[in-house]
Amino acid sequence: EAQLVESGGGLVHPGGSLRLSCAASGVAFSSLFMSWVRQAPGKGLEWVSAISTRGDITDYADTVKGRFTISRDNAKNTMYLQMNNLTPDDTAVYYCVRYRGARIPSTPSSAGTQVTVSS
Repeated sequence: EAQLVESGGGLVHPGGSLRLSCAASGVAFSSLFMSWVRQAPGKGLEWVSAISTRGDITDYADTVKGRFTISRDNAKNTMYLQMNNLTPDDTAVYYCVRYRGARIPSTPSSAGTQVTVSS
């Protein structure tokens, strides 16, 4: 059974950093383009970032470009999102999903991890 489990969220002050992880099992992780999406309170899903199968191609939403870095370790079936210089606008539940292109946020089937940026 395919499973994606996010971790690493928490409460951080503005300007702080967090590193999210997404552990995959039951899927051919190394053959999948992957993505991070997020959902802020009262808002819809927002596509955040995507990464190619080998990790050599990445893409970012304008709202996070220059602050977030996506990466993956196929040997560990894990994807990461390093988030720096966080702002309150980054407060959301973050999910990892399979990326299907066009910066469209796929609907997650996992629990996600909560990121709260507040002073």
